[in-house]
This record gives sequence, C-alpha cells and structure tokens, in this order.
Amino acid sequence: MSYLVLARKWRPKSFATLVGQEHVVRALSHALATGRLHHAYLFTGTRGVGKTTISRILAKALNCEQGVSATPCGVCAACQAIDAGRFVDYVEMDAASNRGVDDMAALLDRAAYAPTQGRYKVYMIDEVHQLTGHAFNAMLKTLEEPPEHMKFILATTDPQKIPVTVLSRCLQFNLKQMPPGAIVDHLGSILQQEGVPFEAGALRHLARGANGSMRDALSLLDQAIAHGAGKVEEAGVRDMLGTVGEDQLFELVDALQAQDLPAMLAVADAMQARTLSFDAALQAFASLLNRIALVQFAPDAVDDPAEREALLARAALFDPEFLQLAYQIAIHGRDDLPLAPDPYTGFTMTLLRLHAFRPERGGSAAPTAPSGGAPRPRAQPVPARPAMMPAPAASAAPVLAPAAHSAPAAPQIVTPPPAPAAALPEESAKAPEPEPDPAPLPTRSAPLPADGKPDWYDLIAALALGGMVRELALNCELLAFDETSVHLRLSGEHKHLLAVPSSQEKLQDALSQYFGRPHRLTIETGAVESQTPAERLHLEKTQRKAEATALLQADPFVREVIERFDATLIEASVKAL
Repeated sequence: MSYLVLARKWRPKSFATLVGQEHVVRALSHALATGRLHHAYLFTGTRGVGKTTISRILAKALNCEQGVSATPCGVCAACQAIDAGRFVDYVEMDAASNRGVDDMAALLDRAAYAPTQGRYKVYMIDEVHQLTGHAFNAMLKTLEEPPEHMKFILATTDPQKIPVTVLSRCLQFNLKQMPPGAIVDHLGSILQQEGVPFEAGALRHLARGANGSMRDALSLLDQAIAHGAGKVEEAGVRDMLGTVGEDQLFELVDALQAQDLPAMLAVADAMQARTLSFDAALQAFASLLNRIALVQFAPDAVDDPAEREALLARAALFDPEFLQLAYQIAIHGRDDLPLAPDPYTGFTMTLLRLHAFRPERGGSAAPTAPSGGAPRPRAQPVPARPAMMPAPAASAAPVLAPAAHSAPAAPQIVTPPPAPAAALPEESAKAPEPEPDPAPLPTRSAPLPADGKPDWYDLIAALALGGMVRELALNCELLAFDETSVHLRLSGEHKHLLAVPSSQEKLQDALSQYFGRPHRLTIETGAVESQTPAERLHLEKTQRKAEATALLQADPFVREVIERFDATLIEASVKAL
C-alpha cells in the first residue's frame, strides 16, 4: 500500500477538528444552524491555513444525507465522495490554469443545471485572483444572483488583486496564520497517534520553520521523521533545518551578559563550522531577546513553565534599556547582513556592536572590560555647535538699486570664549528667553467720521481683520453709516461669503469695538456700483508689480545679465515688496 503523506492523511474532515480558525468556524456553524446561507464565500489567507479544507467541510455540511448542519456525518455516500474528490456536484477549479473567459463561461453553463447527486452544487475556485479581467466580468451576474442550488466558494492568497465588484458580492473571511503553540500541539497529537517518539523542542523548531502554515509544518514533520529514522529529535531537526538551537542562543545571551566577547565569537565559529544560517540565527536571537524583555514586565505571557523559568533567570540580569538596545542591534544587523562582505563577517560585527554599546546612566562608574582588561572609555559628550547668527535682512529698496549688487554679507559665527561654570552669573545659566513674536504689519488709521461716510478701505485696515471676515469686508461696498448702524452691499458673485453666519457677527463685533459703541451691521447682495476694497487692493498690487518689473528691467546689472547670457526676465516671478 502506498504511503499517504501526513498533510493529506490528517487533513481535518469536520469543523471540530479544524485548528486555528475558530472565528471562521463560529460564523459558518451559526449560518448552517440557522439556515442563513450566503450564495458566495471568499476565503483569504496565506498558504496552508485551511482555505481548501474549509470549503470541503462546507460542501459536506451542505450535501450531507443527514441534512444541512454544521456537523456532517462523514460516513454517508456524499461525505465520503467529497473527501475522496469524486463528488459530481462539488467542483474544485484551479484559476491559475483555468483563468480565461472561455473556462469561466463553460463553468457557468454547467451551473445552470440542477445538482445530480447532492442538494447543492458547490463550485470552489482556488487562487481566484489569477482570473483575467474578462473572466471576472463574465461571472459577475451569476455571482450576484446565482440559482438557488448554486454556492460559490472563492479562495485566494492575494485579495488585493480581486476587483471590488467581486468582493462586494461575497462574504469575506480572512484566515489567520497558525500560532506556533497551536502547531506544536497539533503535531504532538499526530505523532502520538502515529506512534512516533518525539522531543518537544523539535516540534518548536518545526513550528517556527513552518511560519504559520499547518501544511508546511506537516511536510516538515514528514521530513523530520525520515531524517531521524522514525524519531523526531531536537538535534536532528536542528541539523535538518539548519537552525540554531536554544542552547546556543542561551550561551550567546549568557556571554553577552558577562561581556565575554571570546565566548560570543566561539558561538559564531561553531555556527560557521556547521554551516548554519546566520540570518536565521539573528532572527532567533532577536526573538529570544523579545521573550526575555517580555517576562521582565509580564512573566505570565510565556505559557511553557520550563521556558519561563529559564527566561526569568536571565531577565533578572539585564537592564530593560539594554535589552531594548540589543534587540534593535540584532534586527538592524539582520538587515545589514546582505551588505556585509560575507555572512560570518556581518554576524560577528553585530556581536561586536552588542558588546560595545551599552546604555549608561548619569553618575555611574565607567564600565570595565572583562578578564581584567583596561576599562572602556566613556563616550565624551559632543560639544554644542556655535550659534549661527544671520546677517540683517536687506530692505526692499536696495534690491533694485545698482549699489545693491555687491556680494551679500556672510553669516557671522559667534563663538564666545568658554567660562567656568562657577564664574558665570546666575542669569547666564538660565535658558535664553524666547524672542517675542514679530509685530503685525502696521494698519491704516481710520479717523472717526465727522460728516458723511468713512473711507471703508482705511476702516478695514484699521480693524485688522483676518480670514473669512476680512474677505467678506473686502468684497463689500459701504452704502450707509451712522452712529448705530453700518449698511453694506456684497456682489452676487461673492455671496458664498455669507454662508458662514459667524463671519458677519465677527465683523459687527469688530466695528462695535472699534467705535466704542454698538453698531448693527446689515449686508445686502446686489450689483456693486463703486470700487470695493478688494478691487482696490488688486489694483495697487498690480501697479506695484509693474513698477518693480520696470525697475528690474532698467537695472544695469539685470540688463547686463540679459545681454551677456541671452536671458529672459520672467515677469510672473516678480513680487512687489
């Protein structure tokens, strides 16, 4: 009889035996129990987490001869046929090799017919993201309104490539990666039923090597059984995977705590002799540092009592700050490994960084080197840079004058001579007071009106308005003014400025405060007959820009540059000061 690999032999055949996807099992079980069955399901997740397995269990639950339920019997003809892959009404299609519109059209043509053996026709499309755009378009209508006897199950490892029109027609379930603890428990249960002796440490290595995939874990378990001649031992699994054992990692941690660099390099030499992966070693070492730091603050976070005891013994010897630094050095050393001359050099350089860098608290004694060597010098503080004092800004007028073309003054670097701390007065030891904010631009003064209306342009400048309130005032003309009221007119093209009621209220408050008595503000919309302040500002700005452009064009230096280099003055870049 031919051998059946463990990944196929121990494939779950019911929701009760499924490992690690409780959230999906709960939702599907409740839907089957209450009869609230959707017509299309989408299972997403990495390889080996149970997408195809769940689709088969769901197909059995729908077509079991005992009735639709979350617990198919597994012994009726329909259940056994689905498990054996020969059930006519359950079709698994690989979208990687059947991705065209013709393949999808043929599938949908068969979907119109009633089931032959079962209660429902279940079409499972694996790696559905590899379908072409035309194939997706061909299935949209059927996917949205399929026949009553039709159920679609889509599976993919890359849901980002599926059109949103398809996603909106499906119930989506994201299958999680298997946690290492669940993989270890499942592998141990299988080995016990298979009668294969094993060591718990070996299963932990297999779980880490599977990287969240149960199918990969079972494949590695098959390989480990063959490698160990019917036994699964930790040493054999380490040799098979080329990983660093926990004993070597703990040796590295102990040597790091003792600041014993030769012992750390001896671990690297042993790894080099066994041709182990230095990348995997740094990954495992960073993981160990994480677990040690974790037990410092949450000892109960580690479930295994033996591992927790070993971690607690080492956690008491390290400062939390150093563990954080060591973790950063380990993960950055792994990133730099491809840039190193060779993996051994990159790994040993990371060990040297771990030995050389240690956070030191102020006032503590300088650290001493191991084995009675000379003490390592403390890093001296970097002196502060001298202040950079910029030269005074030039006024606007000399920029356009011929005399202003001399070289600008260089920034002055002021470095006052150092003085002893005791000789400094008390005021000099204090931090310099922050400079006050620059004063706002001067506003125009608007005298109180004696007869007639005030100049609305000068009055807006005197009010020092800002934001939407200023825009509202600038685009109005003054119609009437007296001791208690102000009447304005706003053009129809700017009536959107009245959409914010608070702007009108703030303008009325500003007028009342300026004149020292309450003023009632009314604004009407219509055709503006006189020049508004906004139009006056635009005209003044245009005139200033024209004057500045004319000054630049008449400037001897600018004219010489234009003639010598055949340059062109870009008038749009000129800004009036």
